[in-house]
Amino acid sequence: MAVAISVALIAYLLYSVDLTELGRQLARTHWGWVAVGVAAGLGGLFARAARWRYFFPRDVHPPGLVPAIMIGYMANNVLPLRAGEFVRIYVVARRWGQGFWTALATLIVERLLDSLSLVLILGVLVLSLDVPPLFRNAALVILAIDVVGVTGLVLLAVFPAAGRRILARLGRRWPAVERRLARAYDTFVVGLEGIRTVRHLPPLLVWTVIVWVLPAIAAWTTLRAVDVHLPFVGGWVVVAFVGLGISIPSAPGYIGVFHVAAAKAVELFGINPSAGVAFALVFHASQFLTVTLVGWLYLIREGVSLSEATHAPAPSALPDPRGREPQ
Repeated sequence: MAVAISVALIAYLLYSVDLTELGRQLARTHWGWVAVGVAAGLGGLFARAARWRYFFPRDVHPPGLVPAIMIGYMANNVLPLRAGEFVRIYVVARRWGQGFWTALATLIVERLLDSLSLVLILGVLVLSLDVPPLFRNAALVILAIDVVGVTGLVLLAVFPAAGRRILARLGRRWPAVERRLARAYDTFVVGLEGIRTVRHLPPLLVWTVIVWVLPAIAAWTTLRAVDVHLPFVGGWVVVAFVGLGISIPSAPGYIGVFHVAAAKAVELFGINPSAGVAFALVFHASQFLTVTLVGWLYLIREGVSLSEATHAPAPSALPDPRGREPQ
């Protein structure tokens, strides 16, 4: 189904433009600007790695966050079902030697923060631009999901003992299963301590701004690469539209959904469809190829295979990252 969606969207894009004009537009690409966009895109991933460590508990510094980010994003480009998210956690837990469930909790917090940031960006854009109803409605749906998710995580972070008691009641008929789930739950809750640490909040805010500014720069410079001269807000619109678009199921690498979202973002400024599709093709290809290449290099350096990462079972219990046994 996901592959069919990607194929249908690519066919729709190509059918909707003059292919001869699209070819001319692509031939005029300024590769210097593309290189700047590639550098900004990769910088955004390094910024994500720098921010990630602040999701972990105070004084906990797991190694391998940069390789995990790069390998995970590469895996999302080549594997179905967003398997790169699991690969990220596996790489960290493998290098760290502990904390699978703790790392998983930090990833969930990161995704919720990114979703809230995306909704905020789109909310600001709605005040100044005529954003299509489809994207406005998608943002509202994501906001509702975020509210539920944030509420659940806050309750777990503030009342971890209550969650443990509920888990014990649910599993009391199966003591062995309850013990395994309880140990996993304890290490998961540890992963929520980072956002409760006051001194983590300022760097989390700063790095979150950087995490979103760099992709906007990448989009804006790639627009210039295909001779589409928009104000910097154009980069923000592309980031917002693409962020919403890739939430739709698709083939690995967000084929189709990325392209349609990027092209529609450009058309919002009255740019002709051929230029919009040319931008979408160049932007996706430049980011896809470089992230995949860099991710593979990190994969080789880590000495791990994607097959190993995606087939490794999640541990049923791991020790607390500060050396305590779960209670």
